Amino acid sequence: MTLNVALAGDPANPPVILLHGFPESHRTWRELAPRLQDGFRLIMPDQRGFAGSDRPTDVAEYETGKLIDDIFALADALGVEKFALVGHDWGGAIAWGAALGRPDRLTRLAIINSPHPVVFQKSLIEDEDQRAASQYITAFRTPGFEHAVQAMGYDQFFEKTFTRHVDLNAIPESEKQQYIAEWSQPGGFAAMLNWYRGSKVVVPPPGVTVPLPDWLLRPFPKVKVPTLVIWGMNDTALLPVQLDGLDKLVDELTIVRLPDAGHFAPWEAPDGVARALEPFLAADAKASAAAS
Repeated sequence: MTLNVALAGDPANPPVILLHGFPESHRTWRELAPRLQDGFRLIMPDQRGFAGSDRPTDVAEYETGKLIDDIFALADALGVEKFALVGHDWGGAIAWGAALGRPDRLTRLAIINSPHPVVFQKSLIEDEDQRAASQYITAFRTPGFEHAVQAMGYDQFFEKTFTRHVDLNAIPESEKQQYIAEWSQPGGFAAMLNWYRGSKVVVPPPGVTVPLPDWLLRPFPKVKVPTLVIWGMNDTALLPVQLDGLDKLVDELTIVRLPDAGHFAPWEAPDGVARALEPFLAADAKASAAAS
């Protein structure tokens, strides 16, 4: 697997891997990187299936465990043993999984508008509003959906994707064209959709009573890594219910709510995100320096 990776900051600084979500790329961090690069070594991959990275066609290649393995393989390739991990949207889902599976490799975990797997799956079954807001997942999983988007036109999909989240004037024309260029690569859009198709999350249709999966009825491991959750409270896709009960699933949790931001907070509200992230990420480095 070959990943396209953007780098910023001094390699001698504490390493931070930043994971984007759908339907983006490493450019999710275009506003945040200049605010953080003086203090950290920023490692910003296009995750598999996105933008400049490899795009396997088999849905099985997007199973969550493989997506998590990519992150540790990337760290190994760069000679990074321990690192902080920041994730937004799908990147946050992979970051949660990485923290649960390999806490020994992580120094800090920061999540931006991305739900914990337990809270998300429960909300899809028990919260009617979140279930309704997540029906797009079922649409994305529909065979041939990529052909429908191509027929619709990527310009129109761009508008449909972002209009309900942000003022389109907040996205420069050059960025819009970059999105469209990446989506329209051969196999590019299908590869992005495969993240949804490879996921095991259950999204029931509206109005149907569904029992909780067995795994939700058993004890679930806690996140042991110090964790910061930043949430744009105007998110219409992932509702604030995703913050409920997090304190029971994370040992050391800080939540920062951004009242004037939505789902795409990393570039919609970069100052607010940076103000929360910088001291949180720096705390571990300061503690290590003091100990030495």
